[in-house]
Amino acid sequence: MLIYNVTTHVEPKIEKEWLLWMKQKHLSEMLATQKFSQAKIYKVISEQDQGGASYAVQYHCDNKDILDKFLKNDAKLLQKKGDEKFGKNILFFKTELHLIEEQL
Repeated sequence: MLIYNVTTHVEPKIEKEWLLWMKQKHLSEMLATQKFSQAKIYKVISEQDQGGASYAVQYHCDNKDILDKFLKNDAKLLQKKGDEKFGKNILFFKTELHLIEEQL
C-alpha cells in the first residue's frame, strides 16, 4: 500500500472554510478519480504556535503505478481548484509513504 500524504498549513481566517471544503468537496473529488481507496484528515498537534493550523491528509492507494497515474492525469486540476479558492492562505507539501508493516 502507498499513502499520498499532503500536509497543509492553513491560515486562521480560512481554517473553518478550508476544512468544510475538504470534507464536502475535495475528498470526494479525490476519491472520484478512482485512484484511492480511502482518504483521512488528521489535525497536526503541536506545542508551537505557528499562526495557523496544520492538517495531514492521507490518500491510500494500492501501488506506485496508480499514484503515478493520478499525478500525471488528475493532480494538476485538483490542485488548481484549491489554489484558486484559497491562494496564499494555504501552504502545503506532499510526501509518498510506503506501508512496510501494519499490526492490528
